[in-house]
Amino acid sequence: MTEIEHGSGNIYADLGLPDAGEMLVKAQLAAKIGSILKARHLTQAQAAENLGMPQPKVSGMLRGQFRGISETKMIDCLARLGRDVQIVVKAAPRSRKEGRVQVVFV
Repeated sequence: MTEIEHGSGNIYADLGLPDAGEMLVKAQLAAKIGSILKARHLTQAQAAENLGMPQPKVSGMLRGQFRGISETKMIDCLARLGRDVQIVVKAAPRSRKEGRVQVVFV
């Protein structure tokens, strides 16, 4: 019988990567950027111009290679694409020792 192991919701943590939280946030931001670009039918060259990034960086980001791109740059990309971005800091529940970083799209 095959055992099924349920993931944590963060593939990077499941793989044991040390920067799993940051990688998940970047993956979510990159996916949103990609979906906006796709909906606008932009070429990577047009996207690069709109985002203020070289085309190879855009290509890499859209393929999940975003280690060289900061979260701040990705947030700037969303703003350049006409999205408002809010960063909300609040106290974590007492049941949790540490806070967490979460991306919510509305």
